[in-house]
Amino acid sequence: MTCRGLDLTGAILAGADLTGADLQEANLTNANLYKANLTNANLTGANLTDAILDDVTGADITGAFGEPRQKIEYVNNVDKLIKIKSCPRCDLSGADLQEANLTEANLYKANLTGANLRGADLTGATLTGATLTEANLTGLDLSGFDLTGANLTGATLTEANLTGLDLSGFDLTGATLTGATLTEANLTEANLTEANLAQAKLEGANLRGADLAGAFLAEANLTNANLTGADLTGADLMANLRGANLTRANLSEAYLWAADLTGANLEGANLDDVIGADFTGALNVPEKYLKD
Repeated sequence: MTCRGLDLTGAILAGADLTGADLQEANLTNANLYKANLTNANLTGANLTDAILDDVTGADITGAFGEPRQKIEYVNNVDKLIKIKSCPRCDLSGADLQEANLTEANLYKANLTGANLRGADLTGATLTGATLTEANLTGLDLSGFDLTGANLTGATLTEANLTGLDLSGFDLTGATLTGATLTEANLTEANLTEANLAQAKLEGANLRGADLAGAFLAEANLTNANLTGADLTGADLMANLRGANLTRANLSEAYLWAADLTGANLEGANLDDVIGADFTGALNVPEKYLKD
C-alpha cells in the first residue's frame, strides 16, 4: 500500500492492516491508529503529531517526527468509543449514545443491546455483526450501511431510513418500524413476526417469503411490493397494496378492512377468513373467494 506524502490528518485508521505500507512523509497529525498493524510499515519522515498509537502492532517510528498523543485512559467502553471512535467487540449494552458523534466509528461485532442511539451521527460507521437487540435507532439514516450479521431483534427503528438495505433473512421479530422508510429494501425471508410497520414506506420492497404473521401494517405503503409466498396470517393490512404481488401469499385471518388492492396479484393466495376484504380491482383472485 502506497500512502507516501498523503495528507491523512485526522484519518480514522483504527484496527487497519497497514502491513508493509509506504507512509513516508505522510501527514498523520491527529490520525487514529489505535490497534493498527504497522508491521514493516515505512514511517520515515511521517508527521505523527498528536496521532493515537495505542496498542499498535509492529510500529517502527524511527525517522518519523512529531509527538504522538499520550496513551489515552478510558473510564469505560462508552468513554473509549467517544474518544477514539473505535470499540470493536465491546460491550456497550444499555449505553446512552443519544446524539453522539460516531462518524466513522468502528462498532464491528459490538454488543449494543438496549443502547440508545437516537439522533446519533453514524455517518461512515461500521456496524457489521453488531448486536442491536432492543436498541433505540429512532430516526437514524442507515441507508447504504452494511448490516451483515447484525441482530435487530426487537429494535426500535421508528422513522429510520432503511432505503434499499439488504435485510434478507434478518430476524426483526417484534421490531418497531413505525413510519420507517424501506423503499426498495430487500426483506426476502426476513422474520417480521409481530413487527410494527404502521405507516412504513415499503414501495417496491422485496418481501418474498417473509414472515409477517401478526404484523401491524396499518396505513403502510406497499405499492408494487413483492410479497410472493409471504406469511401474513393474522396481519393488520389496512394498507396501500396497489400493484403488490401477493402470489401464493398466506393472508388467512388477515385484517383487510379499507385495504387498497387495486392491481394486486392474488394468484394462489390463501384468503381464508380474511376480514373486511374488498377485492375490487384486484387481479387473479381465487374463484372460491369471489362473491356471487
